[in-house]
Amino acid sequence: MKKGENEPEARKSNRRGGGRPTIADVARLADVAAITVSRALRHPSRVSAELRTKIDDAVAQLGYVPDPIARALASARSDVVGVLVPSLTNVVFADVVKGIYDQLRGSSLQIQMGNTHYSALEEERLVSVFLSQKPSALIVAGIDQTTATRKMLANSGCPVVQIMETSYDPIDMLVGFSHFDGGREATRHLIDSGYRRIGFIGARMDPRTQRRLAGYRRAMEDADLFDPALITTTPTPSSVTLGGQLLADALGRTPDMDAIFCNNDDLALGALFECKRSSIQVPQRLGICGFNDLEMMAVAFPTLSSIRTPRYAIGQRAVQLLQERLADKKVDTITDLGFELRPRESTNRIV
Repeated sequence: MKKGENEPEARKSNRRGGGRPTIADVARLADVAAITVSRALRHPSRVSAELRTKIDDAVAQLGYVPDPIARALASARSDVVGVLVPSLTNVVFADVVKGIYDQLRGSSLQIQMGNTHYSALEEERLVSVFLSQKPSALIVAGIDQTTATRKMLANSGCPVVQIMETSYDPIDMLVGFSHFDGGREATRHLIDSGYRRIGFIGARMDPRTQRRLAGYRRAMEDADLFDPALITTTPTPSSVTLGGQLLADALGRTPDMDAIFCNNDDLALGALFECKRSSIQVPQRLGICGFNDLEMMAVAFPTLSSIRTPRYAIGQRAVQLLQERLADKKVDTITDLGFELRPRESTNRIV
């Protein structure tokens, strides 16, 4: 069988040579200018529905696949949005990424993911790699970049959105909430519920955790209740199992502790399991409050109080900001989406 013998007639007659279909081939088959094809593929909303249908049909008939490298050379930018997060398995960041993907659905922009593994140096390396590929925009988790990373992002020439934090000094745009205020609110809730010997357990101790701890400390100091012996931390990555271990350690040192603010919901759930094993009544003997308000908090027994964070909405808003910036619209530099205290049975103490 000769090459191209069974190829559709339209494809053979409208392609230059036998190689990969080009945008010019699509334009000829659709009977439009090449620039119209380019506009329809990059910004579908800028051409009529009739033209989009003709061009889409030609693309499908020819099997045309846009060349991202050629696009980048032609426009000085690729259609890629680089997204850097510290974990791809942590449910918190999975929710953020889902918001990003959902908001980009139907757009010409594509996502390139990077996992920094909670390392500022790995983030610095990945930012350098991503910028060498001329992305349309970057979404970066956190505000604790190295000096070199901040300089690269500030000079990137593309929109940059920092997420999951608030700050008075964003590199470009920022959308998130205050971890300090969230930690303080959780601790105030425990104080208002009648607890006094309130502990803190934290794992990994990344910058976001440090800010929650600082919020806890501020609330305890304001109430004249702060005692450093009530703080239990470890650089070990967080897990449910670790939550139980940390609570056992904390109670071993300070047996009069009557409540615990956990840096995240994994630790809170582990603390609850440890209470079950040790026949510690929750919330009468020990109150428990987590952070993030994952699904498991509302179905635990007893149900667990937590600080609800707008993870999905942060991902969506980050994309909206960069889309507006790419369309040359004026945008807010700082977007604070806040958080919400979700009190449940684990802190409903009967005094």
